[in-house]
Amino acid sequence: MAQKEKLSAYDQSMYDLMNRNEGAALHSTAARRRAVVGAHVALTVAFVAAWLGTVVGGIGWTGWAMLGLLLPWCVATGILNSATRGLLELRPRVLDERQRAERDRVRATAHQIMAWVLLATVLVTGVAGFAGMGAKALVFQVAVCALALHWLLPLWVAGLSARDEPGLDDPDLDEPDADEFA
Repeated sequence: MAQKEKLSAYDQSMYDLMNRNEGAALHSTAARRRAVVGAHVALTVAFVAAWLGTVVGGIGWTGWAMLGLLLPWCVATGILNSATRGLLELRPRVLDERQRAERDRVRATAHQIMAWVLLATVLVTGVAGFAGMGAKALVFQVAVCALALHWLLPLWVAGLSARDEPGLDDPDLDEPDADEFA
């Protein structure tokens, strides 16, 4: 952390929150982080689909589905923020030079992925429009999905590219040897 003594109370509390170790077992390996990212993606897709069902179709049960999805989505978001040590949530003055470079790299990667997704979206809706499939009706849904993807893609990229913490999976760190204290 850069210049700890100059941080505001908010910055210090956010730094402490993002660097807690209680849930480290949930994201200590790359496979676990991939699983959490996959769960977060699935929850986001389900939430956006339910929201679009409410807005477009007026289906009443989707509001309850959204409410049920909100808590697990927030938990998965917290796990990803913990796995990245708050890389995308902390203010730049809290991050050290290496973390700021990692944040820039994650955002650049997410930007490149988003550009390709938007290009594919334009091509698909353009082809659908030329084919007379009524692409105008899809514009709102596609825009909502693109906004959700744009908002969350950096977190997913950061979660997938986070490295294992040194020593978290080392069995020698969990329990000391009996002869060590003899």
